[in-house]
Amino acid sequence: HVQLVESGGGSVQAGGSPRLSCAASGYRYSRYCLGWFRQAPGKEREAVASIYTGGNLYYADSVKGRFTISIDIAKNTLNLQMIALKPEDTGTYYCAAGGADCTLDPRRYNAWGQGTQVTVS
Repeated sequence: HVQLVESGGGSVQAGGSPRLSCAASGYRYSRYCLGWFRQAPGKEREAVASIYTGGNLYYADSVKGRFTISIDIAKNTLNLQMIALKPEDTGTYYCAAGGADCTLDPRRYNAWGQGTQVTVS
């Protein structure tokens, strides 16, 4: 049973550079994907970034050049380094995991964390 626990959210000023982390446990596959999604109030959940252990990275156009996704396989931790935050980056950020090259398609993910709130003002 995969468990994902996000951390690192909070209130940030515009232009700030917070880092989100996701501790993953219980994953059985040698190849898997981990991704970040976010949901703003009143809006649908949207993809932010994804990383496949086979070597592929994916970013939503809205965060390219500002967000960096990385994975520490030894620690089973997914990270999202954010810079130059904007108010429109506000939302609940979710970590998700899947058993293949998931890209940014949420249907390919089968495990989700509870989310961590990021508020940019």
